[in-house]
Amino acid sequence: MEQSGTSALLQGVVQDLSSDVVSVLRDGGHVQLSGGAVDGPEAGLAAAAVRVLGADLLLPHVLTRTPPLPDTLDAVRLAVENFPPRSDAAPTVVWSHWAMERTLHRFGQGEPCAEPGADWLGAATWQLLTHQLAVLAPLAVPGEDGAVIRAARSRSVDVARGFVRAVRRRDWLQAAGAGRWLTLLDGVPDTLGLESGLDFVELMGGSDPRVALQLEAARAMRWTGALV
Repeated sequence: MEQSGTSALLQGVVQDLSSDVVSVLRDGGHVQLSGGAVDGPEAGLAAAAVRVLGADLLLPHVLTRTPPLPDTLDAVRLAVENFPPRSDAAPTVVWSHWAMERTLHRFGQGEPCAEPGADWLGAATWQLLTHQLAVLAPLAVPGEDGAVIRAARSRSVDVARGFVRAVRRRDWLQAAGAGRWLTLLDGVPDTLGLESGLDFVELMGGSDPRVALQLEAARAMRWTGALV
């Protein structure tokens, strides 16, 4: 029961952080954490939530090239330090951690980090590819490069198929993540109707702040991509 309660609390903090990022993506400003998020009594829970949200916590500042608030940077740094991937961690966990390290380095924190391998994506079915890319949606940023991004670029039709499948399965979070990737990729079939598809995902699943974050990120990237 206690573990279930902790999980529910963590999920609530993740949703709150996601809502904050959505608000900044829409209206500008700075992502701000609550007063106890870094060194207060809720620091552990906040660090875990930041780890779940990953590099997307700093996405508005990456897209607008504005400096985050020091407390926000500290929260990401603490999440990186406190939640390193285990030796048997899944590739998506390793890549999510790398994305946080890379984003911190972008803002002058830490040293450059070696990119993990991504051979596991080469042989992935289109269904698995879409699932993994949706988990790694924080890597979908204009002007960036890396093995995961190159894998997505080489299989845009497969990602489009995965997007349609996620919509049909009513997996709105996966659909939103895949749609975010598709906004960056060339070779997406015109018949997909991505704009209408994203609007439908918002209508059906946009009340989930995590879904809304991916959709708002896709919109923001459409105008920032031209500036990179």
